[in-house]
Amino acid sequence: MTTTEKAPEQATAVVPDFGEDESERKIAFVASKGTLDMAYPALVMANAALGEGIETHIFFTFWGMDIINKKTMGDLKFTPIANPATHMPAALTPLPGVTAMATHQMRKQLEELDVPDVPEFLQLIADAGGHLWACKMSVDMMKLTDDDLFDEVEGIISATDFIELIDGAQTMFI
Repeated sequence: MTTTEKAPEQATAVVPDFGEDESERKIAFVASKGTLDMAYPALVMANAALGEGIETHIFFTFWGMDIINKKTMGDLKFTPIANPATHMPAALTPLPGVTAMATHQMRKQLEELDVPDVPEFLQLIADAGGHLWACKMSVDMMKLTDDDLFDEVEGIISATDFIELIDGAQTMFI
C-alpha cells in the first residue's frame, strides 16, 4: 500500500442489545406452520423464555393459524411426507393411514414425556404472561373471526403492528 492509499475501513460488528438484565429481554416467535410437529417448537421455546422471565410474544400467521383456531387446534396432524427426519421410506409416506399412524405415534411420545397438548400448552403460556397474537391478513384470508380463535389470543393485528410491538426483541421464525 502506498502512502496515498487508505486502508479499507473495517466493518463494525452489530451486536444486538437484549437488555442488561433478564427483565428487559423480549423474544418473539412467528408460528407459520400448523402441523403438530411445527406447533411445538414455538410453544416449547416460548414456555422456556417465560420461565426465564423474558417478555414473550407469539404471532400466528398463515397455516400457524390452525394452532389457535378453536376448530383445528386440538386435532393437529403430523405428516411425514417430505420429512426425512421421520426415517421412513419416502415411498411409504403418502400411503393412506400413514399420517394417522405418525400423528398417533407423536401424540403418544409427547404424552409419555408429559408434554401438554396444544390447547393446554397455549393456556399455560397465556397464564404465565405470554402474549398470543393472530395475523390480520391470515385471519382475513381464512375468513375467521375473533370468536374462532383461542380465547387467550390478545388481538388480531397486522404484521406492521407486530413488528412495532416487538421492537428490540429477538425474533425466531418457525
